[in-house]
Amino acid sequence: MGLIFRREHIDLVIAGVKTVTRRHHKRPRKAGRDYAIKSDWVTDTGHRIKIDKVYEQRLGDMTEEDAEKEGGYTLEEFKVVWEQIVGPWDPDEVVTVYVFHLVKEDSDPRDAGQSGGAHRGFCL
Repeated sequence: MGLIFRREHIDLVIAGVKTVTRRHHKRPRKAGRDYAIKSDWVTDTGHRIKIDKVYEQRLGDMTEEDAEKEGGYTLEEFKVVWEQIVGPWDPDEVVTVYVFHLVKEDSDPRDAGQSGGAHRGFCL
């Protein structure tokens, strides 16, 4: 199982610029596990991330620093990206936040985690 990202966000993850993603997940992924980076439901990019922390946050509580970790955006730029991918920006909407890092290729594949969960059709 993995996390789907847009191509431009995959590049930012690999470059170490994007270290956080916000999602609508009914069954959140788990901290401490590795997940494949996917560009769609079936295409695995060959890269993996390890989730370091999982928490919930209101979109309206995001800071400039939070937006920067989403891929080098300002908060206003991130709102535009959110609306393009997800839909209207609702500051009261609660999302799952994943803090992660790219797993180096020499990492032990036995650390890989499995997870299921709903995906609402967006990939930040």
